[in-house]
Amino acid sequence: MSPGVDLYNNAYAHYSDEVYGQIRIETYGEDLGQTGWATTEESNEIPRSLQVTSRSSVLEIGCGSGRYALYVAATTGCSLLGLDINAPGIHTANALAEARGLTDRVRFQIADASQNLPLDRCSFDSAFSNDVLCHIPNRLAVLRELFRVLKPGGLFLFSDALVISGVVSHQELATRSSIGLYIFSPPGENERLLQQAGFQLIRVTDTSENAGEIARRWRDARQKRREALLSMESGQNFEGLQKFLSTVHVLTSERRLLRLLYLAHKPV
Repeated sequence: MSPGVDLYNNAYAHYSDEVYGQIRIETYGEDLGQTGWATTEESNEIPRSLQVTSRSSVLEIGCGSGRYALYVAATTGCSLLGLDINAPGIHTANALAEARGLTDRVRFQIADASQNLPLDRCSFDSAFSNDVLCHIPNRLAVLRELFRVLKPGGLFLFSDALVISGVVSHQELATRSSIGLYIFSPPGENERLLQQAGFQLIRVTDTSENAGEIARRWRDARQKRREALLSMESGQNFEGLQKFLSTVHVLTSERRLLRLLYLAHKPV
């Protein structure tokens, strides 16, 4: 069994450190505070897929440091609520919103998405979640809550990087799960759960190739800054994250794990 590795607390606590910003730029080409597998092109496409306008009310599940949510709000003029269970991430997100003068339209709060959301029925035009639902137990209940808080006709987009499509060893599964709770799913399961929750599926996009490349760039960018990172991370955590990223790269590049992007809507 691989020992537990800290990715999220570490990334959010050191969010403003220059070395972490350099790693994000080298990994994604742009620093939006990312800790997932979406390319910059995919990040730019999400607001268009969700048809976000200045009149939209948008919900993000798993907002992390909030940087991407603030980007969406700043470029579209929408109102946005970001939820995350990670306290350092929410602290960073609210500080960034205040620094950018966006607190009138963007807010962040701690919430456990595995429980009932503290939100009114039919209160959002769209919702999205990047590489987060695989961390949350009882996916059907989560999808039903998202269905509840979306307005009729509302759009929902999420990604799942843990769709099993080939042979994976128990050692690989342990390493791929070393940064926290992970839920793997077979092909077709997300489609089934979306339908059971009431959604109608619009499209599924395979982004596995891009996710594998992101993992490789992230690992290599960190390796180049090994000495600087060791002053902020323990040696065990550094090596654990490098092994994690290498495993993501191998499994996804070999298409034994797929990353799929789902777009669905709540029927009128």
